[in-house]
Amino acid sequence: MRFPKHFFLVLLLPLLFSACKSRKHQLKGQPGEIVQPSASISQKYSQLMGVEESSINNGRLYTFIDQWMATPYRFGGLDKDGIDCSGFVSLLEQQVYGINMPRMTSQQVNTIKRKYEEQLQEGDLVFFDFDGKKFSHVGIYLQNDFVVHASTNKGILLVKLHDPAMYKYFSRCGSVIAGQ
Repeated sequence: MRFPKHFFLVLLLPLLFSACKSRKHQLKGQPGEIVQPSASISQKYSQLMGVEESSINNGRLYTFIDQWMATPYRFGGLDKDGIDCSGFVSLLEQQVYGINMPRMTSQQVNTIKRKYEEQLQEGDLVFFDFDGKKFSHVGIYLQNDFVVHASTNKGILLVKLHDPAMYKYFSRCGSVIAGQ
């Protein structure tokens, strides 16, 4: 039995395309569960934030951030084509910590137990007053003064809380109160 010349090409194409599939890290475990990050994730974020690799221990958090890193900003957006700050926080809290958050920043600020910035811990919310509007922007505190947020110019990225360009707009911070 003779096969047409293109027969084997048709068989190989699906195999080739599956081999080229993106090797993005997947979230392991369940929301709220602390799982160890992959070595590449812990190495990447320890270098970015200037911390020991051993301090990057919430694999769900840093893998989630890595999946969204550089996603462009889009007001009202909630997917990889574009996302805004409150949408990012809402998705992160739900998928990483298993906490359902309101969609709007002005409502998210009411779900926190306020604390001083010196008391910030990984996963806490940090609010800013941009354009003279109270609580118009939100991000997630990580560690070593770093916050992940959706920048209108650069999309999802890490910044220093005390960077003068950000800190002058700092307004409030606190821990999310589950069940709010």
